[in-house]
Amino acid sequence: MHSFACPHCSALVFFENTACLACGTELGYSRAEHRLVRADSGRRCANAQIAECNWLVDIAAGPDTLCDCCALTRTRPSDADLKGLTEFAATEAAKRRLVHQLDDLGLPVVGRAVDPVGGLAFDLLSSAYAPVVTGHAGGVVTLDLAEGDDGHRERMRVELAEPYRTVLGHLRHETGHWYWEVLVDRPGRAEQFRELFGDERADYSEALARHYAGPPPEGWADEYVSTYATAHPWEDWAETFAHYLHIRDTAQTAAAYGVTVGGPSAPVRADLHATPVDQPSGFAEIIDTWLPLTYALNALNRSMGFGDFYPFVLAPAVLDKLRFVHDLVVARPEYVPA
Repeated sequence: MHSFACPHCSALVFFENTACLACGTELGYSRAEHRLVRADSGRRCANAQIAECNWLVDIAAGPDTLCDCCALTRTRPSDADLKGLTEFAATEAAKRRLVHQLDDLGLPVVGRAVDPVGGLAFDLLSSAYAPVVTGHAGGVVTLDLAEGDDGHRERMRVELAEPYRTVLGHLRHETGHWYWEVLVDRPGRAEQFRELFGDERADYSEALARHYAGPPPEGWADEYVSTYATAHPWEDWAETFAHYLHIRDTAQTAAAYGVTVGGPSAPVRADLHATPVDQPSGFAEIIDTWLPLTYALNALNRSMGFGDFYPFVLAPAVLDKLRFVHDLVVARPEYVPA
């Protein structure tokens, strides 16, 4: 995430701000300009209240017009579901971060209004009244809004023995399934994909049943970024794609705030210096910067009594998969309708 400045007084403001706390200028996010601007530059999204959305639409648009990000959501809780709406607002906030990053990386974000068959859409549903299975099917991402509740999400993380679980992580993962269709399947890159991730034609239901029936395969960390990635090549892709977004966003934030790593003091001999940049020159620079940064952040977290900020190990096979994702992303592909 970039850093942002008030367009009036240049004070530091944040992506979620609706006003500058220093001078009081009302702010909104302009997707076209990729920055926070004066709110009177456009009209606020129709979800400004219900989803706490700070994105702007065209100033000539009607009062019921949704911003591009909110328009991707086709189902939300009813107005009478107050708890569901609270979780909905938290989820939409994470989705705005996702769309901002996808735009920044130059990835196509095409909704159902443009591609009714294969475009991206979100069903954000409350499991308080009926079971909800978080997942993806044909461009539609379904998310259980209970994931927006910290207590529920932490219980699920512990039950599933996951090192990491956030709403943003869910959105990155499930949207990653859609990008498999957009970046791999439709352009005909299946053979390249299978060389690294395996054959996605393997029965998906059977693969998931095996995954949940027992422990992950021995030595899984040598080839996969997470245990869930071992379930099926599609899940391996989605986990790897989400991980790539984690890395790029966090490193960009470090660059925006001038965070550098000078390496630990002697007697450590390894070169662990890192100076994150907004636009790295290639995949090697991304990883050479990322690893020292995570070592430092993990050490800081432990000093506060927390677990590791970054509880992952990137084996060579995982790096090859991440490089595959990177190469597809930087190619800035054209969108091919389903």
